Amino acid sequence: MSVFLHALETAVPPYAYPQSEIRDVLKAQPELDRLGQRIIGTIFNASGIDQRHSAIGEFKRGPGESAGVFFDPETRRMLKPGTGARNEFYIVEASKLFVQAARQVMVASPGIAAHEVTHVITVSCTGFFAPGPDYAVVRALGLRPDVQRFHVGFMGCYAAFPALKMAKAFCEADPDAVVLVVSAELCTLHMRSSNDADTLIASSVFADGAAAALVSARLPSPGTPVLRMDHFETTLTPAGVGEADMAWTIGDLGYEMVLSTYVPSIIETHISGALEPLMAREPALAAGPQNAVQRWAIHPGGRSILDKVQTSLGLSDEQLEPSRNVLRQYGNMSSATVMFILRDLLHGAQDDERVCAMAFGPGLTVETGLMTRLSGLD
Repeated sequence: MSVFLHALETAVPPYAYPQSEIRDVLKAQPELDRLGQRIIGTIFNASGIDQRHSAIGEFKRGPGESAGVFFDPETRRMLKPGTGARNEFYIVEASKLFVQAARQVMVASPGIAAHEVTHVITVSCTGFFAPGPDYAVVRALGLRPDVQRFHVGFMGCYAAFPALKMAKAFCEADPDAVVLVVSAELCTLHMRSSNDADTLIASSVFADGAAAALVSARLPSPGTPVLRMDHFETTLTPAGVGEADMAWTIGDLGYEMVLSTYVPSIIETHISGALEPLMAREPALAAGPQNAVQRWAIHPGGRSILDKVQTSLGLSDEQLEPSRNVLRQYGNMSSATVMFILRDLLHGAQDDERVCAMAFGPGLTVETGLMTRLSGLD
């Protein structure tokens, strides 16, 4: 039985910052030494990012305006709220994004009514609360009170894949299931200045955003584009490789992200092997997936990661363009990011083109998925 990704919609918070503006804020922090200031310039200028969105509007304030939770416009200093204060901000602002993305995807799927949704899966790694975002979505959209709810928490940038796999499994078990998947991340709540290069890399790429998808086994209306969800696979790099290079922990002053400069090289070394289990599902693809799979949705953990993936897999500039465009316009929104790319491919790919999606996260974990873009099914 085939399962389809019927609709994908995205949402971002209202504040958009040019990458140069965030760079200059970080460079002005007093704890930075001369080397740290120089490193910031190099990292931000080479990021491949033009702008990022944030739920935090305080960086837009000027002298004479009051200090906020995260920034004092009079001194231009980043403040250091505790993890509790950051999480309180997350509860309010992330809830808005979860609901906004969920509403948009329902509007984009007029053939599926709210009362038909049977499962809600929410995804996030940048905050916690209970009752959680799954509850908020059910209440805000007026879904049935007996909807089954699940939350995929604190898995990082690859977490959209476990959520989509869960959705596919629910639909395979129950052909009448309709699964709403919603991811929302407020990564900028945890941005910090530092003289540490790994911390600065994380501060240079992470952003805020949300995405929602509707998954079911029902056939789409003729002419309506869908992504058939064919196969998913998970793999880990060898033990001891990457465990300390991509990590996400909770500290007293927010969540502490480590994104080592070695991550691109680790991905370059292991990416081909990580793809093998997925491509082995269809032997015709194993010999040359970069040719047999026309479209690619590579999670843009950073520009150098995309560069390494492109070189290792022999992908063309055109095949990497959707990922680079999302990175340039939005930055790395953790788990929501790959869904931004899939949305572009849902509407931009041609019928019967294959789509390979891939994301990386703490561990180092590599999640992959193979889909087919279809429309006009009878």
